[in-house]
Parts: sequence; C-alpha cells; structure tokens
Amino acid sequence: MDKFRMIFQFFQSNQESFMNGICGIMALASTQMYSAFDFNCPCLPHYNLAYGLGILLVPPFILFLLGFVLNNNISMLAEEWRRPQGRRGKDPSVLRYMFCSMAQRAMIAPAVWVSVTLLDGKCITCAFCTSVPLETLGNASHPRLSQGEIQRVLARIPCKEIYNGQQLIANEVAVRYLRCISQALGWCFVLLMTTLAFLVRSLRPCFSQAAFLKSRYWSHYIDIERKLFDETCAEHARSFAKVCIQQFFEGMSTDPVAARCQLPRKAPADAGEAAEKLLGITDQGTMNMALKSWHRCKPPLHLHPPALPTGNGWAGEGQPPTPTHPSAPRRETAAYYSCV
Repeated sequence: MDKFRMIFQFFQSNQESFMNGICGIMALASTQMYSAFDFNCPCLPHYNLAYGLGILLVPPFILFLLGFVLNNNISMLAEEWRRPQGRRGKDPSVLRYMFCSMAQRAMIAPAVWVSVTLLDGKCITCAFCTSVPLETLGNASHPRLSQGEIQRVLARIPCKEIYNGQQLIANEVAVRYLRCISQALGWCFVLLMTTLAFLVRSLRPCFSQAAFLKSRYWSHYIDIERKLFDETCAEHARSFAKVCIQQFFEGMSTDPVAARCQLPRKAPADAGEAAEKLLGITDQGTMNMALKSWHRCKPPLHLHPPALPTGNGWAGEGQPPTPTHPSAPRRETAAYYSCV
C-alpha cells in the first residue's frame, strides 16, 4: 500500500506527472481492451478489408481523441487561443508547446493499440487474406474455380472452421505467411516510434533549449494562474455567501415575529475576516464585471515594484540612501590614571 500511495502522490505532484499517469493507465487499458475484444472476421471478400483495417485504425483514433478529452490542458489551450488580445499578448510558441505536449501524451495509447494489433496479426490476416500469392504458396492453376470463386475461398482463411480450400492453399500456410508479415510490420512500427521518441528527447535541447524553457515556463504559469484564479473565485464566493447569509439572519432577528428567536451571532473577528476576503467586491454586477475584465484584458505579466521615497531628494540614481534609525544612547567611558 505504501508503494501505491507514493505512486499516487507522484502523479498528483504536478500537471505533467498527472497526465503521464493518465496516459499510462490508458495504454494499459488499450491492451486489456484488445485482449478482451472478440475478433470475428466476416470472411467475405468485400468486407474483410474494411473490418480488418477498421479494427486496426478506428480504436486508435478514438483513444487519441480520448487522450485529448482527459487532458485538462485542452480547455486551457482553447481559452488561451480564443481569448481577446487585451492587455496581455498571446505567444504562439507557448500555444504550440501546449498542443505538442498534449498530442505526444495522447499518442501513447493509440501507438500501444497499433503495436499490439500488428504483433497479434489477426487484423492483417483478415484484411489481406485475399491477397495471398497462390503462385508461390498454393495451387494457382485449379481448373474448377473461377477468379470470383477463388476470392471467396481465400476470404475464408481467417475462419478455420468454414474454410474449404485446402486443395487451393493450406490454411496454416496462409495464416502463418500473413502473421509473419504483420509481426514484421509491428516490430518496425515499435522501432520507428522508439526512434522518434529518442530523437525528440535527445536532439531538442541541442537546438532550441532556451525557447523550450521559455515556452515550458509560461505554459506552467498559465496552468498555475488558472488554478489560483479558480481558488480565489471559490474563496470569494464562499465569503460572499457567508456574509449574505449572516445579513439575512440578522435582518430576520429584527422582525417582531422572529424576535423571540435569539440566533447566535458570529464573532466580530470572523465577520471581519469574511469581509476582507470579499476584496471590496460586494455585489453581483461588480463581480460579473471583474470576471469579464479578466477574460477580455488579463493583467500584463509585469510586476510593478513599490514606489521609492523621494522626500530626501533621492530619485533612484546611484545608491539608495541608508535608512535612518533612532540612534542608540551613547556610552562614555572614563579612564583614571594614578602616578605613583
């Protein structure tokens, strides 16, 4: 349990770790889905190709979209892309970094599905069973079968229980041939994905490390800013509701009918703390205006330093004046010499 707790805490440490955990869970789920999937090839000439390629390509596309849906940054990216210019500019490199980061994580589960499917070989066997070279593996000069009949016989290769073309080509030979091709494609796909991931990880810092760090920093900043804004709005809403409820019951206590009900009042310190959390926004219209202003013109990313004192003539040039402190009482020491 301690190991699982440590893993869970690592996933919750930051946004990237959380999304890496989600992508890992989706990758494991894709393998479990494929192992639990009941593959049934139609064994018909005009449907085998569509069914085999559909199982190979459609679930990865769904998993890719699901990876975007489960990523919390997709809404943040859309909001940052569609918001007005306002007082803060939009950096295309940051938006590009966010999209590439989400796309890389969303590609993990589809890549696992394609790799497992190709290494298993059922989809390729179903899709391309009618393309088996009879001249090399079977009897292409069968006198009693036309070309259409040959295609119908070959389409039944994945269905061993209804296959009746042993005199044309052995079922084990065709299945082994197609499965070997599928596994070769699967290992090539795994090698290609691994090589691309290695090149992206190793070569990216060699070309644009400064730009990458800048984009990554501001991407994290946008995420943290959004979380803090949501927390601040939730805290303001809680304080606003608390003060409204207190004022409602205080008004009810002045009613002659309800005067007999002595309601406990909050301590002044609690009421003052709740009023401080309102930040001066005490009505619905002002709050709506603040929310619209946050969306339309976010504050610029520039922190203004506090104003420097200018009463003694110092305007900020050179060294700042040393602060004046009340001088400590001066101690005097008297020395007495005696001549003997």
